[in-house]
Amino acid sequence: MSESGGTELSATLRRIERAAGALATASVARMDETLPWFRELPADQRSWVMLVAQAGARSLVQWLRSGGGAGEGTQEVSDEVFATAPQALARSITLQQTVALIKVTIDVVEEQVGELAAPGEEPQLREAVLRFSREIAFAAARVYARAAESRGSWDARLQALLVDALLRGDSPDVLASRAAALGWTDAPPVAVAVGTSPGGEVAAVLHTVYRQARRIGVEVIGGVHGDRLVIVLGGAAEPVAAAGQLLTAFGPGPVVVGPAVPSLDEATESARAALAGYRAAPAWPAAPRPVHAGDLLPERALAGDADARRRLRHDVYATLARAGGELLETLDAFFAAGGTLESAARALYVHPNTVRYRLRRISDVTGFSPLTPRDAFALRVALTVGRLDPVVPTQTLTPPAGKRSQNSDDHRQSL
Repeated sequence: MSESGGTELSATLRRIERAAGALATASVARMDETLPWFRELPADQRSWVMLVAQAGARSLVQWLRSGGGAGEGTQEVSDEVFATAPQALARSITLQQTVALIKVTIDVVEEQVGELAAPGEEPQLREAVLRFSREIAFAAARVYARAAESRGSWDARLQALLVDALLRGDSPDVLASRAAALGWTDAPPVAVAVGTSPGGEVAAVLHTVYRQARRIGVEVIGGVHGDRLVIVLGGAAEPVAAAGQLLTAFGPGPVVVGPAVPSLDEATESARAALAGYRAAPAWPAAPRPVHAGDLLPERALAGDADARRRLRHDVYATLARAGGELLETLDAFFAAGGTLESAARALYVHPNTVRYRLRRISDVTGFSPLTPRDAFALRVALTVGRLDPVVPTQTLTPPAGKRSQNSDDHRQSL
């Protein structure tokens, strides 16, 4: 349609202007008849749709006067149709539903072309309506795209604030309010995973996290904190295994998972352990990826993590001390003998089977086996820490996180 098209349709334009209100009313009535979900909308949202329909009729007139798509400014005219309704409408009605509303409105206008068009102008108006419907569809897509970008940016900022609150150890109320705004359902258990960020736009990084989390069916909140990617996992029965399925979201380097806790209220503990493990992980080049923070206790203790020192001191050294002096003595002799069972037995003047039994008892009460090189290293560090720091022998303690143990009553009976 040429620039002069608007002049050629001047009589038709006047008719459309006079019929704008009636067209909008008829369109909304048709929506009510043909779209069940539209009938269930609250009254305020239905009134917003009416405003959009009225604006659409006015925009059609302006569009025709501007040349019917040939002139500049077509996009601005089309976008103004949706500016009459608040942005909340884009969150209440999906893009697919909006397309259905546009189709109903266009159908109503097309049915009334014979009444709207001046004699002889029906074909021109019908063609113009079809072209205008395309512009309106593009405008709707732009509105929803902007809404999605805005929501994505806001979610990214909110997630960053929540992750920062976790790392600072803010109150549970702060964590709960920010998580609720993100739609977090707090599915137990909850654990925090920390690794290197892959770099690039934060929104793109988090999009990868969320896409993979949906695929494996876990709840996540993610944030980039400096050069680290921090992910809160919810509803994963095995958090380490779940983190293993999200590895492609992380950059190179270690990925450390904190202990599982019942809810987000206690996730600060998991985040603290995961961060401490992440800082200490370079000291264990052969560490699995991902690795549980509890498996990095010796490295964390050597790196100055007070919580790791406390766990090794109380959960390992003090447990051995309470279980009986012969266990500590046997462990010292075993290490002094370079891990040779027979040499340790000779040094202790006992049968090798006695040493073998005691080593099994050490494994039972601490969760660390002296016969495994990795566990032996943890036990050596625990002995050192325990002898350097005072121990409260009467405190009831649990084995280190991530390690297996048996019931403490069974331990005492076995001894």
